[in-house]
Amino acid sequence: MSELRLTFNFNVAMKFGLFILFLGIGFKVAAQDKTVDGIVFDKDTKSRIAVVYITNITTRQSVYNSLKGVFTINAHIGDKLVFTKQDYKPDTIKVQNYTSLAVYLNRGAIQLMEVTISDSLATPEQRLAATKNDYTKIYGTLNDHNWLSSSPGAGAGLGIDAIYDALSRSGRNASHLRSIIQANYYQDVIDYRFNSALVNRITGLKGAELKDFMQKYRPGYYFVIVATDYDFITSIRANYRRYLRRPKAYALDPLVTPTGK
Repeated sequence: MSELRLTFNFNVAMKFGLFILFLGIGFKVAAQDKTVDGIVFDKDTKSRIAVVYITNITTRQSVYNSLKGVFTINAHIGDKLVFTKQDYKPDTIKVQNYTSLAVYLNRGAIQLMEVTISDSLATPEQRLAATKNDYTKIYGTLNDHNWLSSSPGAGAGLGIDAIYDALSRSGRNASHLRSIIQANYYQDVIDYRFNSALVNRITGLKGAELKDFMQKYRPGYYFVIVATDYDFITSIRANYRRYLRRPKAYALDPLVTPTGK
């Protein structure tokens, strides 16, 4: 009888212990699911700021915000978030609740009146729009012809003007130029996200090593537009580890100078 009672008490204790264990794990997982999101702005211009480094100094987790200024980070009430970016003063915010945050950063230096020197700071979309505006002929009348035409009696058919423009020399040249402009736009999108400031901050590389790394591990256009900030930064860090193991990988063979006879 006493053995049966001991066995019963042991089973009850084991079940109770497992219940407490699973309950604790459940609370821990639920606690880890809490996130805080928001947008980072320039306090003076009220424009969104991209590539801001955000650190939860309580949990030591760090993330970058997106190109649209949006961020999401794991945090709980009472945690402190630090926002840092080059040319801006760092700011610390204590999490009070789980509503979206609007963070305004002050510039670290006096901002001079804007003077446009080149379009290097424009977004890829702005540069593409400017290029289309410069080449109105290939994006204007030639590009406006409808391939499909319709008439009350004959129904839908191919537009004669569109066929002529596509087969003529001017049409072929315009189409070729449009494809070049589109290819340049893809490279601008890559450069806009895969920039030296971001890669330097993640890898610490500078000068010739930074340039060498960025040439060898340049991402593709479709990865750039679909990758999340976490995936993008993780990819750069993984490639950096490969670079440290094999810095000569993907290097081009030196040019051979022909010797004269």
